[in-house]
Amino acid sequence: MATGYLEILRTKHATRLLVGTLVGRLPNATAAIAIVLFVRAEGGTYSLAGALAAVYGVSNAVGQPLLGRLVDLYGQPRVQLPAAVGSALAMAVFAFAGTDPLLLAHFAVAAAGLLTPPLEGGLRALWPSVLRKEEQVHTAYAMDAVAQEVMFTVGPLLVTLCTALWSAQAGLLVLNAVGVLGALSVVASRPSRAWRSAPREAHWLGALRSAGLLALLAAFLFVGVALGSITVAAVSYADDHGGDAVYGWLMAAIGMGALAGGAVYGARQWAGEPARRLRVIVALLAVCYLPLMLMPGPVAMTLLTVVAGVFLAPAIACAFVLVDRHAPRGTVTEAFSWLVTTFTVGASVGTGLTGPVVEAGGALWGFAVPAVAGGVSLLVLTATGRVLAAPARGAVVAAGSENDPNRAVEPRFSSGDRA
Repeated sequence: MATGYLEILRTKHATRLLVGTLVGRLPNATAAIAIVLFVRAEGGTYSLAGALAAVYGVSNAVGQPLLGRLVDLYGQPRVQLPAAVGSALAMAVFAFAGTDPLLLAHFAVAAAGLLTPPLEGGLRALWPSVLRKEEQVHTAYAMDAVAQEVMFTVGPLLVTLCTALWSAQAGLLVLNAVGVLGALSVVASRPSRAWRSAPREAHWLGALRSAGLLALLAAFLFVGVALGSITVAAVSYADDHGGDAVYGWLMAAIGMGALAGGAVYGARQWAGEPARRLRVIVALLAVCYLPLMLMPGPVAMTLLTVVAGVFLAPAIACAFVLVDRHAPRGTVTEAFSWLVTTFTVGASVGTGLTGPVVEAGGALWGFAVPAVAGGVSLLVLTATGRVLAAPARGAVVAAGSENDPNRAVEPRFSSGDRA
C-alpha cells in the first residue's frame, strides 16, 4: 500500500509542497477552536465566541474562491504569500486588541478569514506539473485527502498545547506565524513560481460557468451537511453516555475512518468512469451513516463512527478528479477553492440544522440527518450523471505551455495547468 505514496513523496518538490501546504493551512484548521479559547480567556461569553468563529468561517468561505481566481490570474506567489501575511496580521490585531472594542474584533476576524490563502486549491493545481503521470496525480489527491484528516486531528491538539504552555493569545499568534512560514515554503518552491494558469476566457462566473462543476458542488454541499450534522448529534449522544471524553473519541473515530479509507483508496489504481465511481462511494457513505441511529454503548458507537468515516476521504479524492476535469480552462485553482467553500458551507448548514432536530427528537433523529443528507447527495449525482460523465473540455492532449522549451505535445490532464 505504501509503495504508491512513497513514489510520490520521493518525487522532487512533492514532499515540500505537501508539508508546506499542510503547515500553511494550520491557522485555518485551528481558527474556530483558537478563537473560542481566546474569547473565553478574555472573559467573553460563549455566544460571542461562537459569533466570532462564525464570522471567520463565513468570510473564509467567501474569500477562498475569490483568492483562487486571483491565483489563476496572477500566479501563486503574488497572491498566496501576501494573503497569508495579511491574514496573520489581522489575527494578530485580534490577539492584541482582544474583544473590546467589539467592532474591531469582528473586523479583524473577518479580515483574517477573508485573506486565508487558497493553499489547498493551489496544491491540487500543482500536482499535475510535479507528478506528470495521471495515475500518480489521482494517488496524490487521495494522499492529500488523508493528510487533511491528520491536520484537522493534530491542529486542535496544537492549539490546546500552546494555550496550556503559554496562553490563548500565544496560540493565535504562534499558529498564524507558523502558517505564514508554510505558505512561504510553498510559494518559494520552483513549481509554484513556474506555474501558470492556462489561458482563460473572460467570464464573470469564472469556474461556475461549468455545469459539471455546479453539479459536483451541489452534491458535496450535502456531503458537508452530513459531516456537520454528526458533530452536533454526537454531542447529544455523548451527554447521555459519558460526556466530553466520549465526544472526543467519536470525533477522532471519524478522522480515523477517513484516514483508513483514504489510504486504501489511494493505494490502487481505479479503472472506469470517476463520476460512476463517485456515485458508488457516496452511496456507501450514506449507507454507513445509517447504523449510527442504533446508538449502542460508547465502544460500539465509536466503532460505528469509524465505519461512518471510511468513505469520506475516498469521496473527496474522487471529487478532486472531477473538479480537474470540469473546471474551465484557466480556473482550476478557483474551482478547487469552490469545492472547499461548498463543503464548508454545507458543514455549517448541517450544524445549524441538526441543533433544532436534536432538541426536538433527541440524538436518534440527529443521526438520521447525515443519512438523509448522504441520500440527497446521491440523488444529485444520479440526476446529473450525464453532465458529470461528459468530457468538459474536449481532448486531453495539448501543446506544451510557455514554460516548456520543447513545445512537446503530450497526453496530459484536462485542467491545462502545468509548469
